[in-house]
Amino acid sequence: RAREIANRHDTAVLPDLEAVCEAAEAVSVVVPTTGHFEVASYMLDSGLHTFIEKPITTTIEDADALIDLARAHGLTLQVGHIERFNGAMRALDGMALSPRFIESHRLASFDPRGTDVSVVHDLMIHDIDLIRHLTHSDIDKVDATGVAVISDQIDIANARIQFENGCVANVTASRISLKKMRKMRLFQRDAYIALDLLEGKSEIYRLLDGDEPVQPGHFAIPVNTGDGRSRKILREAPPADHRELLKL
Repeated sequence: RAREIANRHDTAVLPDLEAVCEAAEAVSVVVPTTGHFEVASYMLDSGLHTFIEKPITTTIEDADALIDLARAHGLTLQVGHIERFNGAMRALDGMALSPRFIESHRLASFDPRGTDVSVVHDLMIHDIDLIRHLTHSDIDKVDATGVAVISDQIDIANARIQFENGCVANVTASRISLKKMRKMRLFQRDAYIALDLLEGKSEIYRLLDGDEPVQPGHFAIPVNTGDGRSRKILREAPPADHRELLKL
């Protein structure tokens, strides 16, 4: 099977990790999570830059050990939090963000792959990473619940995360849903942002004063805010950046 795939892509089959280290300068570790630490530490000790699929390891101690190992060897160690580079997220570059409430849903149908860890490490970890990236704040408190439905690990989970800056995030992840969904909504003063991470699209709704100019191609709807002021809601749909990052 390996030779069949290698021939199809004009590449080689290597028999073991030692052969990989002799042939490569950088590697991507895509073994089951329980093997991440063993394989990644071997690669780093062998002098290879290493990319690891999320989650980095099964324990914080092992993760810290890999980070220390990479630093000691002067190597790059990166974890596959690829949603940071989603077109919907990149469309927000340069926007002043200060969310006070975030709601996210990441739903997928059941797949035995990945059930060696819970849905938190399998799916929710993407949204936790994005929310940390958006809030720029440490976590103050977490209230969470989860249920193992099909696998021996938690298959559906919800977490309410409170951050030190006052932002609150309600995060849901499921790998036993009938349809896929990867959506996130951000609420901040005078703005609402909707992200569709599955489609790579974003929508921004901003509350403006009535006399603020609207750029050509955008439209605004007058709104009564009850305070006697002239206000309007501006809808923007930034073009998604779908460029292949490795080609930039």
